[in-house]
Amino acid sequence: MMSEAEALPQPEVSVSAALRVIIEDGATSGAWNMAVDEVLLDTALTNNLATLRWYRWDEPTLSLGHFQSEDDSAIDTRFAALPKVRRLSGGGALLHDREWTYSVSLGPGHPLASNPRRLYSLVHETIIGILREFGIPARLRAQADESLDHHFLCFSRGDANDVVIGQHKVLGSAQRRRRGAILQHGALLVRASEYAPEFPGVRDLCTTSLDKDQLFDTVSHAVADVVDSTWEQSRLNQAERQRAQTLMAHNYSGLKQASNSPSSR
Repeated sequence: MMSEAEALPQPEVSVSAALRVIIEDGATSGAWNMAVDEVLLDTALTNNLATLRWYRWDEPTLSLGHFQSEDDSAIDTRFAALPKVRRLSGGGALLHDREWTYSVSLGPGHPLASNPRRLYSLVHETIIGILREFGIPARLRAQADESLDHHFLCFSRGDANDVVIGQHKVLGSAQRRRRGAILQHGALLVRASEYAPEFPGVRDLCTTSLDKDQLFDTVSHAVADVVDSTWEQSRLNQAERQRAQTLMAHNYSGLKQASNSPSSR
């Protein structure tokens, strides 16, 4: 049983339509995943429709932060063979492989839109609470370590919002803000990737048997509840799919140099 101090955060009450929850059936490419996240940010902005999406990657993929250079030597050496894409959000590079990836897109009318930092804490504290229910001693890093900011990979850095087990980061998130709307996406490591074995996942660090399907169901439902308890499971509509196809072809077919957009983090 969790103590009162460890109780899950309380749900936010939305003034917009019910939160859509999209759980992708299959793994898809990095270009498609990033295009869909951008479409959902646009949907949140134009229609004030909030969406929580969970998705996977059909092959190990490197995503660079929006402002991150393509010239880092790690790309040509360690990750030369991997497909690459640039995210809307900032931060260090992410190797997407054996993980659960989520995105939350909120329009300007959502209560959390005026307090973006609260979205970080709600999602991360909720996942910490669920991991603890499963006997996994997760916690917030709480204290940032700026001496690690130079590292190429996000999971080598030390943000105060990171979720850690022992000294190992297992969950990190980043945001993109656009005219009052917010996209937050992040990765919960399940297992270490062969391309980055120094980053163990939840199942690597768990000392007891773990039903990963039950854990995913519990985590995904709990995060939905805390963003908006009136959530409904849904899918992308046809217009969103068509828009994502266009963005994938034009914006995410390969790495592009970042622009100096003030709305990125």
